Amino acid sequence: MTESKLNHCSFCGNHKDKVKKLIVGDDVAICSDCIDLCTQLIVDDTTLTETEIKEDITRNDPASIKEYLDLHVIGQGAAKTVLSVAIANHYKRITNPPADLEISKGNVLIVGPTGSGKTLLAKTVAKYLKVPFVVADATSLTEAGYVGDDVESMISMLLNAAGGDVKLAERGIVFVDEIDKIARKSESTSITRDVSGEGVQQALLKLVEGTICRIPAAGGRKHPGGEMSEINTKDILFIAGGAFVGLKEVISNRKNGTSIGFSADLRESKTEGDLSMVTPDDLTRYGMIPEFIGRFTTTVSIKELTKPELLQVLTGVKNNYIEQYQYLLSLDDIALTFSPEALDQIAENCIVLKTGARGLHTEIERVLMPHMFDTRKYRENNIKEINITKELVLEPKSNV
Repeated sequence: MTESKLNHCSFCGNHKDKVKKLIVGDDVAICSDCIDLCTQLIVDDTTLTETEIKEDITRNDPASIKEYLDLHVIGQGAAKTVLSVAIANHYKRITNPPADLEISKGNVLIVGPTGSGKTLLAKTVAKYLKVPFVVADATSLTEAGYVGDDVESMISMLLNAAGGDVKLAERGIVFVDEIDKIARKSESTSITRDVSGEGVQQALLKLVEGTICRIPAAGGRKHPGGEMSEINTKDILFIAGGAFVGLKEVISNRKNGTSIGFSADLRESKTEGDLSMVTPDDLTRYGMIPEFIGRFTTTVSIKELTKPELLQVLTGVKNNYIEQYQYLLSLDDIALTFSPEALDQIAENCIVLKTGARGLHTEIERVLMPHMFDTRKYRENNIKEINITKELVLEPKSNV
């Protein structure tokens, strides 16, 4: 190509004097205007329009949502059904609003032991619906004016997850984890303020129900003169989750009554509390204020994972822990295998420790630590295979 041709953009033909910048290669040139145009085309092609989001969500009936959850979350069949119906109804409400009827928002409260899949359920639903999703830790929240994150910080996180798109953020999902940690510390009033307990519940009321939040457009904390974005939270779905340790005792006391006093009915067998029987009154007795519980119309209770379910999490899901460590050791030319008895013992340990699926990672790490530390010795001794037996789970040790 001649030198005169390289003075012009090969795509639009503009001379270099008419554009901000002309980038020249061996036999082709492109101007800054064409680069901006191509960039915009790529962004437009990869970003879902509001119409596409609406069409996609409208197709998602409860059965389709549950089928997707079944592929990624082990067990919890009843909880998946309740959650799928709640999610489907919420997005029907915001994608097909009636002209002369106002449908109240139904937020979701998930109650269940640690490691049973509360966060995973919420995250999987958000991925299926293609909406922005954030996890906020309730323990870090305080009332406005105190050191810590105020409740509006969650909406700022959601806007960031939506790439600054306000409309997309207003369709998102916020998962508030450890919600039980902001329960009232006691039923009696206290002289000192409970700035991370009942006060946070009060601060969350309007946000969860629906209000206009003014948050920094670029995220972070508010400061004078900074550009602000207005987010309406009326269509944001709030899912709260917590282990609620001690709630079973509250349910049990309600069902069995008390056994205090001279005329108490001393029963030999008492019905153990079941989280699936939880009522709003039980949650109020636990320490959640009635106004807060009233904002979460759907309560989903999930159970501790059984041993077969833990084994399925360990070996049957994509990107499971066994596959991860098999890959890591394969980099040292070492093949890793587990006997069925070893896997069974790992699952049993998690049940005894009540750590759920989250504890599987800790158990695998504990068992494999001596082997991973001695990988150099394994190579020097030409050891190419590690077979983890039940004995090596009970008493982890290296093969060298």
